[in-house]
Amino acid sequence: QVQLVESGGGLVQAGGSLRLSCAASGRTFSSTYAMGWFRQAPGKEREFVATISWSGGSTYYADSVKGRFTISRDNAKKMVYLQMNSLKPEDTAVYYCAAGSGTYRNILPREYNYWGQGTQVTVSS
Repeated sequence: QVQLVESGGGLVQAGGSLRLSCAASGRTFSSTYAMGWFRQAPGKEREFVATISWSGGSTYYADSVKGRFTISRDNAKKMVYLQMNSLKPEDTAVYYCAAGSGTYRNILPREYNYWGQGTQVTVSS
């Protein structure tokens, strides 16, 4: 089994920053997994935010966050991060960490095998 635990969410004013962390564990977790961050706002479907290849050498971002968010990973620590700058009220959502055995170019939630419980990010105007 694979466990993913997110942390770092909270309440921040527009223009502020937050750093989300995702800790991975479990006997079957592989550092070769692609990792991703997704988010879900009330009444909306879960959407892709950013993904990163197993090596960390390749990343992919949703247009809505490009230039503001940065995804990174530390395989030695089994950690994935999402640095979020210049936050906007429309970034308000529950943010989920996901792991999958496919390519980092996968952006559909169904393409990821494992999920964390989510962390709330609220951006006030």
